Amino acid sequence: MSDVLLDAAPEQSARLGLIDCDIHPMLASRQALYPYLAQRWRDHLESYGPSARQPFVDSPTYPKWTPALSRRDSWPPTGGPPGSDLAFMRAQHLDPLNIETGILQVLFPSAKDQRNLDLGAAMASALNDWQVAEWTEPEPRLRASVAVACDDAESAVAEIRRCARKQDFASVFMTPRMIEPMGRKRYWPIYAAAQDAGLPIGLHTGGNNGHSITAGGPASFYLEDQHGNAMTMQSALSSLVFEGVFDMFPTLHFIMIEGGFGWVPSCVWRMDKHWARMRDEVPHVKRPPSEYVRERVWFATQPIEEPERRTDLLELCEWIGWDRIVFASDYPHWDMDDPRHAFKAPLSKSQQRAVFADNARAAYGL
Repeated sequence: MSDVLLDAAPEQSARLGLIDCDIHPMLASRQALYPYLAQRWRDHLESYGPSARQPFVDSPTYPKWTPALSRRDSWPPTGGPPGSDLAFMRAQHLDPLNIETGILQVLFPSAKDQRNLDLGAAMASALNDWQVAEWTEPEPRLRASVAVACDDAESAVAEIRRCARKQDFASVFMTPRMIEPMGRKRYWPIYAAAQDAGLPIGLHTGGNNGHSITAGGPASFYLEDQHGNAMTMQSALSSLVFEGVFDMFPTLHFIMIEGGFGWVPSCVWRMDKHWARMRDEVPHVKRPPSEYVRERVWFATQPIEEPERRTDLLELCEWIGWDRIVFASDYPHWDMDDPRHAFKAPLSKSQQRAVFADNARAAYGL
């Protein structure tokens, strides 16, 4: 999308009462988290800082990260980084696009990627309290996602149970790049807690497990790294299917965010073919993978695929299911999608209602 807010309002999705599944709030500074942290961890961060699994994380490795991943017009006039000012978010995003509900996804600072698991757990709790106090309480249109230290299942379970008591939270925030593949049993307590709480897993592209995003080492170019995001989503989906997560947790579902969805048909076709030939290795997987994906997984639009033939996009959505696609803007990032221009092919009114609102209501239980 353009760096400049689009003032023109094409008919498509303009006044639907939109549900946006991917809005990124940002701390004005690390110190803005301190009121929600115990003194021990304030002192720790001042003396030692965070301890992510990848070195040199303060260096902007790719152009996308500079500056702040964001649109040039998204810096609040009051100062602070993009996404840090609620009033400005209202004026630039929520109000002009008639956002009915926005789902918050906190990327930075990252609680889930901390080597010090106790610090990660403390940061997750603080981020959740910050989301409520600074965002969802003053703005009823916004709903938070439960930040958890994914590789510390015990603390993650406790945090999900604590946050589930409040109506402010719509999902549990996880990423596909954790220490082990997503389907492994070390993560099952998290899935059990989310299922018990009635919260879906919002699986957002990213995560930092200390390893390269590619199979062969660090990418040479940002374009390679960006393309690799879709591959990590495929790996996560296949792990969830074949490790038996969908069988073990029959009412848990996932929303896959910012990984695209053009890859879904070929990935699922391949899983079905291999399951049919080797299903005796995974007797716990009772049905073809495509059935689990069709019933239990939603896919967010951003970054939406843009094939040369516009009708190909409609056929892709038809295969996935018009009831399994939800809109995400990725505001305020520079490559965000404006809902008025996201689909290059015309949608029917029923398709518009499904993609821009109704599907998200079902996925998040809004």
